[in-house]
Parts: sequence; C-alpha cells; structure tokens
Amino acid sequence: MEKHGIPAVAALCATLIMPLAAAAQPAEDPSWPCIQRKVETLSLGLMWPHPVEAAEPDAEQKALIETLALRRVSLDEAKSLVGDYAASHPDLSEQDLGVIFEGVFERLSKERRRLVNGIERYAESQQTLSRKIDEERVAFREAEAVEPPDYDQLDKLEAEMDWNERIFHDRAQSLTYVCETPVLIEQRLYAIAQILLQAKT
Repeated sequence: MEKHGIPAVAALCATLIMPLAAAAQPAEDPSWPCIQRKVETLSLGLMWPHPVEAAEPDAEQKALIETLALRRVSLDEAKSLVGDYAASHPDLSEQDLGVIFEGVFERLSKERRRLVNGIERYAESQQTLSRKIDEERVAFREAEAVEPPDYDQLDKLEAEMDWNERIFHDRAQSLTYVCETPVLIEQRLYAIAQILLQAKT
C-alpha cells in the first residue's frame, strides 16, 4: 500500500461504491443520458458502519466538515486534517467521527443531487434540440422541393440547422465529464469515511 494509504483507498472506491450504487438502482430511466447508472440518492448507512445519534456539530467540527466537503481539498490533505483533529482531541469518540461524516455526507449529497438534477435538465434540453434539428431537416427538404427554389430561404434554414447541430455535438462531447462528477463525489465520500474510521485506529 502506498504512503498514507490514501491513493490505495481512492483506487478501491470505484470497486466498492459501484456495487452499492447498483443495489440501490431503480428501473432504468430511458431519458438518463449517462453510461453510469442513475442513482438519485445515496445512503449514509452504506458508507458509515456505525449508528450516529442526532447531534449538532460544534464549531471545530463544523469547520472540519466544511473543509472536508470541498472537492478541491485532496484526500491526502483530508487525512492530514483529520489526523491533526484527532491528535488534538484524545477523547474523540465514534459518535464524534460519525457526526463529522454525517455533516460531510449531507453537504456532498446535496451537491451531488444538484448535479443529477442538472444532468436531467441537460438531457431534456438535448432531446428538445434534437427534435428541433429534425424539424429543421424536414423544413429544409420541403423548401428544397419547391419550384423555383427560394435560395435565400434555403441558406437561412441550412445555417440554422448547422448551428444547432454544432451546439448539440458540443454539448454531447462535454457529457462524459458531466456524468462522471456524481460518481467522483460518491468516491470522495467513501474515501473520507475510511479516513475518519482510521482516525480511531
């Protein structure tokens, strides 16, 4: 295992998370545009193995939660932050760690849900644009069959169709990254859970 165990944890996340996501996956949604299966909500219990009693995090815990929830904070940095927190709290309990993870889970789950909603809206807009392009193709063929042809009208229809097709394909190319982001959040949550659990070992 690599130093600090974090790269290894991150590498394992996809393997461990995807079966959990598949187990929670409802029937296929034909409108979902991603290769990754659609999982609308995550379960804290699938990532955190201990019960967590309802409790308001204190000021230090809130600060740690906010930092751990930032995706720009690397997992190595997260491990260091949790280690420092654990070292300064020798009486740290399983409940304390659960409260911290629950706070991170709530924040990242909300962010993930917004992304899933955005992907759904994105897919709807693509479907609408696709129908519009089909209608433009029909209109172009009809205008092309008119005698004598109205070349100004044909040029206008062709320009509109080309523009919309370009937008459609540009959006489709960015879909790979957009679809990966909810999965990356799931992986981060699982990794943070492991970091927190290791703080007591």
